Amino acid sequence: MGGVTATLSKPALKIGPHQVDPPVVLAPMAGITNVAFRRLCREYGAGLYVCEMITSRALVERHPKTLEMITFDPDEHPRSMQLYGVDPVTMGKAVQMIVDENLADHVDMNFGCPVPKVTRKGGGSALPYKRRLFADIVQAAVRAAEPAGIPVTVKFRIGIDDDHTTYLDAGRLAEENGAAAVALHGRTAAQRYSGTADWTAIARLKEHVTTIPVLGNGDIFSADDALRMMAETGCDGVVVGRGCLGRPWLFRDLQAAFAGEPIPEGPKLGEVAGVLKRHAELLADHMGEEKGLRDLRKHMSQYLRGFPVGSDLRHQFGLVSSLGQLEDLLAGLDPDVPFPTDAEGPRGRQGSAGKVVLPEGWLDDPDDITVPTAAEIDHSGG
Repeated sequence: MGGVTATLSKPALKIGPHQVDPPVVLAPMAGITNVAFRRLCREYGAGLYVCEMITSRALVERHPKTLEMITFDPDEHPRSMQLYGVDPVTMGKAVQMIVDENLADHVDMNFGCPVPKVTRKGGGSALPYKRRLFADIVQAAVRAAEPAGIPVTVKFRIGIDDDHTTYLDAGRLAEENGAAAVALHGRTAAQRYSGTADWTAIARLKEHVTTIPVLGNGDIFSADDALRMMAETGCDGVVVGRGCLGRPWLFRDLQAAFAGEPIPEGPKLGEVAGVLKRHAELLADHMGEEKGLRDLRKHMSQYLRGFPVGSDLRHQFGLVSSLGQLEDLLAGLDPDVPFPTDAEGPRGRQGSAGKVVLPEGWLDDPDDITVPTAAEIDHSGG
């Protein structure tokens, strides 16, 4: 862990007025980073936790489901909201609404989504290719946020594919247009979540963007990974997404690592059972018991990953529908089983790389500022 001392001599990460300590951001993940999961990660020590992605149009139009998604705990600070958009006018209105109604303390803009139904319309990770449009969207958000002292950060990928990289332009344009920080997921849209993230791109972006923090994202599955990324790339902080699925204590490990303390051992099965129960209770508080427990099911296999839990019991966990039933199932687990080594490493979606579907003629003119049509549909982050 030779990189630790180099990492720790960095000044604390600041995003606008907010100090982020440890310099670790929980990435927004659709269907995952609701108020319950953020609370769990916060209890373990994440520095900043971003809510599920909100489309700017849905916010401006006050879609009930969207308004429900922007629930924050009373003691959650800073309240961090991620916005997705393709139109400077709508983005400006959405941020103005956040300011006027005091909905959040930090706005993160997502230009990283690789999902085909999004790129097909020119949204997500396709958009930074249109340099002027990208700059206009960032500028519109910053202009609306600035008077209220709300920092705007921008997250993007390396580019569309290896032949169309956009991240150095995107970083420079975000910096020039007043972004408080940028975050790079070290993959192209074509890679989606497959293969390995290219951390050298994060290092290049750090050399290129010099006046605001540069955060690195991609393949952080342990505290060692985070320290290694910071040592290898010189980045100012890390963004953790899939690495904390079923493992919110990763933030406790990261806190220890950044403080130069020994990283705690992985929790025994009894402790994992306690975390699962806490997660269930938070979801039940947030959504009601039945809906909350149904939502918990998607996390089960990640929590139990690598532990010697029989397939029948795993199956029952996957069907759980009440807190009582969950408690009964948890009581059947052996609390002393140590944390399994094969629970380490990549988790969450990986999938395979694929050609990026783009609108007709999208690559013809990077300076075209035409707003793509019908690109603001519900979808997940990236």
